[in-house]
Amino acid sequence: MRQVSRRAFALAALSTLTMAQGASAAPRRRHAAGEMRGVWLATVSNRDWPSRPGLTAAEQRAELLAHLDRAVRDRLNTVVLQVRPTADALWPSPYEPWSQYLTGTQGKAPGWDPLGTAVAEAHARGLELHAWFNPYRIANHTDPTKLAASHPARRHPDWVVPYGGKLYYNPGLPRVRAFVEDAMLDAVAKYPVDAVHFDDYFYPYPVAGQTFDDDAAYDAYGGDFDNRAAWRRDNIDRLVRETAARIKKVRPGTRFGISPFGVWRNATTDERGSDTRAGVQTYDDLHADTRKWVREHWIDYIVPQLYWNIGFAAADYAKLVAWWADVAKGTKTHLYIGEALYKAGAAGQPSAWQDPVELSRHLTLAAGYARVRGHVFFAAQDVANDPIGAMARVVADHYGQPAKPPR
Repeated sequence: MRQVSRRAFALAALSTLTMAQGASAAPRRRHAAGEMRGVWLATVSNRDWPSRPGLTAAEQRAELLAHLDRAVRDRLNTVVLQVRPTADALWPSPYEPWSQYLTGTQGKAPGWDPLGTAVAEAHARGLELHAWFNPYRIANHTDPTKLAASHPARRHPDWVVPYGGKLYYNPGLPRVRAFVEDAMLDAVAKYPVDAVHFDDYFYPYPVAGQTFDDDAAYDAYGGDFDNRAAWRRDNIDRLVRETAARIKKVRPGTRFGISPFGVWRNATTDERGSDTRAGVQTYDDLHADTRKWVREHWIDYIVPQLYWNIGFAAADYAKLVAWWADVAKGTKTHLYIGEALYKAGAAGQPSAWQDPVELSRHLTLAAGYARVRGHVFFAAQDVANDPIGAMARVVADHYGQPAKPPR
């Protein structure tokens, strides 16, 4: 998950009175339709699970179950498990190799079925299991020879674009889009996952001084568009629309949700945008028109990553919650808020994140917006460690009783 724009943000002074009021306000009771209480369980680079590559199947399974049990203890109801972190698989896929984050060797079978086990064990505990896929990221390096010999990126080097020290599939190639959809939908066909989930990676985040080289694809397929940016946005729109339609055919009732970077566009760029000064705008930089997806109900839910504190000058959590609530108003798309639990107590974070009550204040503030149907926390290892008790405070203040996820 992207943490924040890498450009410097200035920290705004927080109002003591406002914060005190936010901490003392009683949270609004959620309506009977349910409340999202989710946690991301990241596998890329062994961020949350498995704790390291090469554990035995029994050790991997035990760690996975511990995360599920922790979610139950904290009265969460949804686990968003990353099952395709880098064009690989955490299930036996005919399209892509087994993930290296399991065994340490891409393509090596781990001796068990992690996704199948996760779905069964989550459901046995009353949890939903959302399968989290990264459509276009191939590797966090630029050396194709490090990929498994059978990897599709090695068989089709013309599909691959190196950029920013990583390898990506080219979103501008229709055959790439069809392939990644096939690879992801294989898991949906095989397992009763409750949702398909994308995070914030579409076209890659901008890297200063570098160009994403899709000239040949643009020359071949971009003729109907006024500029490259419009063509790129259409490529991502097509991925979203096609994935949504295929999910409905493969497993009706399975939902489709996306968790984008929290700023669509700044108001200085577009009057419909948010009162922010973010260095990254999803519409312009990632070519992801996240606002359209909500307004047109192409997706069932959206989880904007509002990974900033209340009062942060460049991207104020309070202003962004209000903006997203307005975007979702009158639509059928559920709005959940992505929460930066990983920042609580972390070295180098602003003073607001050293206060264990900051995150609880987020939920109190968001409870004032009827369109906000819950929260998802990044990420599972931070839920487990909870260094300053921020998650414990959220549970104590807001999760006194279990809740079903919204449907």
